[in-house]
Amino acid sequence: MAKPNKKAPTKTIDIYCKACNAPLFKYRKGGKGALVKCFKERIVEDFTHTPCHCPACEKEFARETLIRGTPAYKFIGGKVWFK
Repeated sequence: MAKPNKKAPTKTIDIYCKACNAPLFKYRKGGKGALVKCFKERIVEDFTHTPCHCPACEKEFARETLIRGTPAYKFIGGKVWFK
């Protein structure tokens, strides 16, 4: 499978913690689908202090993984929302 295109999406979204509404990432998302994963190379701003943990409530919202050979965060269902 092909690697994700680094520069393709220009639209950015804000990703928030579902529990406390703290901002987690500013991310360049492509497509209209649900937010399932987040490639690290597409993150514009990172508000977290420790990877995969909310800076305010310290709950885990994702897991680090490799998707098609590229480092990414795979979100746990119902832990984040975006606009």
